[in-house]
Amino acid sequence: MSPSVPLQEMIRAIRSAKTQCEERGVIQRECAAIRAQFRQSDNGGRSHNLAKLLYVHMLGYPAHFGQMECVRMIASPRYSEKRIGYLGAMMLLDEKQDASLLITNSIKNDLFHSNQYIQSLALCTLACMGSAEMCRDLAPEIERLLRASNSYVKKKAALCAVHIVRKVPDLGELFASAARSLLTEKNHGVLHGAVVLITQLCGQSPEALKRFRKAVPDLIQIMKSLIVSGYSPEHDVSGVSDPFLQVRILRLLRILGHNHEAASDTMNDLLAQVATNTDSTKTVGNAVLYETVLTILDIKSESGLRVRELQDPSASNHQQEGGLNPFFVALPQVLAVNILGRFLLNNDRNIRYIAMTSLQKIVGTDHNAVQRHRGTIVDCLKDQDASVKRRALDLSLALVSASNVRSMMKELLVFLSSCPPDLRSQTASGIFNAAERYAPSQRWHIDTILHVLTTAGGDVRDETVPNLIQLITNASELHRYTVHKLYRALVTDISQQSLVQVACWCIGEYGDLLTGPCQEMDPAQVSENDVLDALETVLQSHMSSPATRAFALTATMKLSTRITDNVDRIRSVVSIYGSCIDVELQQRAVEYNALFKKYDHMRAAVLERMPVIEKTSGQSNGVSSGDSVKDNQPVKVMPGESLLPQPPADQVCDLLDLLGDSGENQQASLVGAVPAAALVSSTATTAGGDLLDLLGGLEPPPTTPAPSVPVYEKNGVTLTISCDKQSDSDLTVTLTASNSTESDISSFMLQAAVPKSVQLHMKAPSGDLLPARGAAKVSQMVILNNPNKVTLKMRVRISYNRNGSAFQDMIQIDSFPGLDH
Repeated sequence: MSPSVPLQEMIRAIRSAKTQCEERGVIQRECAAIRAQFRQSDNGGRSHNLAKLLYVHMLGYPAHFGQMECVRMIASPRYSEKRIGYLGAMMLLDEKQDASLLITNSIKNDLFHSNQYIQSLALCTLACMGSAEMCRDLAPEIERLLRASNSYVKKKAALCAVHIVRKVPDLGELFASAARSLLTEKNHGVLHGAVVLITQLCGQSPEALKRFRKAVPDLIQIMKSLIVSGYSPEHDVSGVSDPFLQVRILRLLRILGHNHEAASDTMNDLLAQVATNTDSTKTVGNAVLYETVLTILDIKSESGLRVRELQDPSASNHQQEGGLNPFFVALPQVLAVNILGRFLLNNDRNIRYIAMTSLQKIVGTDHNAVQRHRGTIVDCLKDQDASVKRRALDLSLALVSASNVRSMMKELLVFLSSCPPDLRSQTASGIFNAAERYAPSQRWHIDTILHVLTTAGGDVRDETVPNLIQLITNASELHRYTVHKLYRALVTDISQQSLVQVACWCIGEYGDLLTGPCQEMDPAQVSENDVLDALETVLQSHMSSPATRAFALTATMKLSTRITDNVDRIRSVVSIYGSCIDVELQQRAVEYNALFKKYDHMRAAVLERMPVIEKTSGQSNGVSSGDSVKDNQPVKVMPGESLLPQPPADQVCDLLDLLGDSGENQQASLVGAVPAAALVSSTATTAGGDLLDLLGGLEPPPTTPAPSVPVYEKNGVTLTISCDKQSDSDLTVTLTASNSTESDISSFMLQAAVPKSVQLHMKAPSGDLLPARGAAKVSQMVILNNPNKVTLKMRVRISYNRNGSAFQDMIQIDSFPGLDH
């Protein structure tokens, strides 16, 4: 290929290459020819060669050898060469390269040029790749051009000033006065550049923010002129006059009105006018309306405005001003919710998604306004798009209240039966929390949870079983109804492990009620053999987990005191598992066999019904009493500080309290074999020493759990730490988090950092979901190895999502509880 081929021929040759090797060959030959011509002192085709080199650069091949040629062409007096030289500088140079400093003087000279197009070339290049040093040197010239008479140059200078302010924030004061004067221009390009510059200045300087709040009336006047102006071919986009400028002005108004009542009140009428006069059938109109919504939600809205219904006779006397609807004046936030409600009806899934994302932020502050669109939001649960469906689920759960809990639960249960597998756990968790908070009756509460367990029992959290057992225990008048319903569910399906565990526990406690009729359910005769057959089916099923078999074996044992005709059958079933390969089942069976043989006189007292389980305050809200940790300060745990209270003495086994969570102790007791120490009377306690020695005194001595102290408490999230010293150099740290707010926390994650000489190993966390009101906790175990005995310090980063918003915080732990210092 000839070195002098034009750019079009080179492009055609490259595109016709059949292999990558052939393409590289064409480019290498052309680059060699370009290098040779660059070395010639008198080269009339420099711009032609640089244009070809820029195309090579766009394909991803090296083109750095053309940087100096760009510098030389920028200094050329010819416009055609300057244009390609500046273009090459923007593509091949950046502020980190020394060659960029060589063009500073050329840019300064071109800024004084009489040709507006040469001035714009210099301004664009400086805005694209100007370094901090170049910005400081050329800032006075840019400020001078902002006051020029040429609108074409002024709009370029305004955008160049934005780059300078970003690079050198200290220069913002230099442009403040000129930026204010640009708001009086009629050219939309100049106005757009001025608004962007003012936005940048307000975002970096509180003084500039205070100064430009005085320009709010000017911005409102510009915005009104855009709304009421007629058709202008130069600025019209799908029937909306210059939507780009409108969006920029709305963003600036959002900044100026944030936490400032006077500025916010000034723009209330304008926002209502934009909301009512903007066409929502086009994408550009929706973009303007969405920015309007964000502005309404972020400014300090006037509190005196209220919704005026159409039926109000005085509404007809309200005068229309600036395009406002004459029939009502809406509270700004209600107006924003109404706009988002229209977005929910849009066929575009992206618009529906951002509508629900915005409503998720509003629902916490204005629940009733969002409730008006509950039906549309629930319909979005049927959307085929996974992202829209997830957002609709989050918003639907947030809309549940005491007044609509029955209808909302009906919709959510229907959704649960057909939702994708990745949403079942979140849906079940949300239904449980809403039912616990707003249940109209205990029977409704139990029926709802049983429905969830029947539909998605394999996707519920571990604490669901003990929580439901506690609920059933406290509802004494519903024991017969509950045990009948659970028995029928057990006979129908044993694949849902959580449901089977609750059913086995209830049958073990209240199995004697199955033989009698239940008025709330269809009459069905249930014999003692039928009950035992159901439990044996669970014990023998391959779908049953070891924990489920433990529930079934304990229930079978407890039935030996509830029924009298099948005690021998129960004894034979229990004896079979005395040689089970599962150690837990084997231990239970051996102890139960000992009750039959050696302690039969105590069996009735040991196996009597469980007492009512009281939920402690720590379980209800997940927050323990203690001093709060100050925000954004390193947390220091000093020796001698008061620690969390020790577990109560009547717990069955301290080993079950590994995480200090009494809820887990409840579950262990409910599953556990014989709660003898807690249930037997004083007479039976006399023989308790023999009963607790069923395995020949092999019980380990009780252990004291590691002390725990709070190290973080902010926004409803509490983090506690406990330490266990394994050796002189090894330390096990357990971090436990809980959530006391009214909304669930998802994607919860802890990250830790220690000094370089300390080795850190983080175990997998127990989960990433913190349910509301302390329903469950997340624990993270960290193993530290400190061979050099340096002073231990650990920084912990806490990150999570709540109501669609991401949160992140960091604490420093300088002292660890329970260690000798």
